[in-house]
Amino acid sequence: MRELSPRSPVGVILIGIVLVYAGLLIGAPLAAMVQGAFGKGIEPFMKALTQPDVLHAFQVTVSLAAGSVLVNTVFGLIVAWVLVRHRFPGRRIVDALVDAPFVFSPVIAGYVLIVLFGRGGWFTPQNFQIAFAFPGMLLGTIFVSLPFVIREVQPVLEALTSEQEEAAYTLGASAWSTFRRIVIPQIWRGLLYGIVLTLARSLGEFGAVVVAGGAVENVTESATVYVFRASLDRNPIGAYSVSIVLCMISVIILTAMSLLRRRAVR
Repeated sequence: MRELSPRSPVGVILIGIVLVYAGLLIGAPLAAMVQGAFGKGIEPFMKALTQPDVLHAFQVTVSLAAGSVLVNTVFGLIVAWVLVRHRFPGRRIVDALVDAPFVFSPVIAGYVLIVLFGRGGWFTPQNFQIAFAFPGMLLGTIFVSLPFVIREVQPVLEALTSEQEEAAYTLGASAWSTFRRIVIPQIWRGLLYGIVLTLARSLGEFGAVVVAGGAVENVTESATVYVFRASLDRNPIGAYSVSIVLCMISVIILTAMSLLRRRAVR
């Protein structure tokens, strides 16, 4: 689509409104975080990021994001394939439930995990703790980031024609070989875009992990939970420093998403 320069006062006003809106909601908070993190120099910033509890919080966050991306990539592909290529009773209900994390509060999701897997819960496993431990945090993160791979891959699969797959089957290719050599090359951009969105959502999750994990320092504390605790402990430099790192990661992810989108359009 060709870009057009504003040719009327209304267009200029609308652009100004967008710039002011973005500046107030994005620019001002970023400026405040940078000022808070580097207001006393680079040394306090680096010292805050090298604290043992901060390093552990980042380790938990990376582990949660990696586990969520892995699980949702595999099962997201399976769910998208089944919803597009198969017809079965309850398909519309399953398709609607995929979007549940968009309207379901992450805090409630974490509480449900406690009800299900906490002490005296419905499915309390023996000799394996889920609630108030890393597995519960991982389940919560997987839940809140579940729709992205499915919703990005599903329309691409629906747009595919079956001629190439049928030709591969005719030549003796197996179902897995056909999927790997015919389908994946046609859906990889949508799949990669879904993975990027899943990663971004997992890195920034707070509600589900703080409830399901219990926010135990140096045990079940992620980076976002650390920011919350640091703000309560009157440790603004620690909160600002970790927030800056998370924002930098978000900017990198947003840049990758923009590049993927432009390449897909071309």
